[in-house]
Amino acid sequence: MAFWNRKRKPEQREEWGSLDPRLAEAFGVIRSTSGATVTPMTAENLSTLFACVQAITAGIASLPALVYRKTENGREEAPDHPLSRLIRDGVIDRESWPDFLESMLANALLRGNGLAEVVADDRGRLRELHGVPWAWVSPRLLNSGRLVFDWTDTYGTRGAPGLMRRLLNSEVVHVKDRSDDGVLGRSRLSRARETIGTALAVQTFAGSTYANQATPKGVLSFKSKLNSEQLDRVKQMWKQLFTGPDNAAKTLILDQEGAFNPISVSPEDAELLASRRFTTEELARLYNVPPPIVGIWDHSSFTNSETAGRWFAIFTLTPWIRKIETEFARAVLGSGYSLEIDLSGLTRGDYAARWSAHKIAVDSKILTPNEVRETEGYNARPDGDAFAEKPAAPTPEEAAAVWIR
Repeated sequence: MAFWNRKRKPEQREEWGSLDPRLAEAFGVIRSTSGATVTPMTAENLSTLFACVQAITAGIASLPALVYRKTENGREEAPDHPLSRLIRDGVIDRESWPDFLESMLANALLRGNGLAEVVADDRGRLRELHGVPWAWVSPRLLNSGRLVFDWTDTYGTRGAPGLMRRLLNSEVVHVKDRSDDGVLGRSRLSRARETIGTALAVQTFAGSTYANQATPKGVLSFKSKLNSEQLDRVKQMWKQLFTGPDNAAKTLILDQEGAFNPISVSPEDAELLASRRFTTEELARLYNVPPPIVGIWDHSSFTNSETAGRWFAIFTLTPWIRKIETEFARAVLGSGYSLEIDLSGLTRGDYAARWSAHKIAVDSKILTPNEVRETEGYNARPDGDAFAEKPAAPTPEEAAAVWIR
């Protein structure tokens, strides 16, 4: 069976029009009212935004991915499918499946679109998946309405550096964020430019404040004017007595009617700190990531952090997983096959929850002991393929006899 159609359609020779200018901002520089320039690279300078993208991409890339074949009685795993081989051995020689998925999804989160070229062998079977950075891509709409992707191979990953290639929509895996026109995804950076621009402006202002201001922690004052020799002596004494960790919290004694007046944090500086704290929550909200997942612990406890983990899996990861599964079904898998990214992989670090779930599955005759052992990486047992039979409940007479004894 051919899992991939290598024949190009006549539409590729048609002339093309330009994209909707409203989408141009998704590929270039976005200017915010605050004056900050918002791009994927500058946006990832914000630690909270970077943590949100990393939590989503790494979380999904770390989950087990399985290819299933439909059968008369339901479905069964298809380890012989070419996509199963790529998941096990790597999409290309130098890139594993988790790295590939993480990179493509990061492009979708930051630029609105993640793209990968589907490469087939001479028989039309899937051979490789090549991730294409969205920054290299120029999407075009043909006169027929067909979407094509022109991209420049900047580093020579598929031939000579600088070579331009065209890919049809049927030759790529295209994962996109929410679209306004059904053609391309629109990046969250462009939708929330002011939120990100304000966060960048606050961060730049804070850095400039620490780099440029000359505000000391306090002021040494003397009633009489010091000459150059006395001034040098005070500086030297201050440096010797109070510089370094060994001199911390020493008592200050001043002569010549000297006085030390500490300088507290100004209201403006306090407001700056509050603004930075507020922007972290705004960025987490932008990517629908619970604050504890990205290290915001202001209102967190062990109880609500565990709930936040479940919320993250259900409302943040699941929608993206569904997008990936559906797109692979369209672009890569043949009829009768499906891809499933298993969210139960998130419990690998929670042994109590994982083994409790296994026990429920075995007791309910959903899984056999050997199926559980296979999931956990243990060898099968001779008697492990049969469902365990629960002992019958004692009759009232048996129970009474036990009680009498």
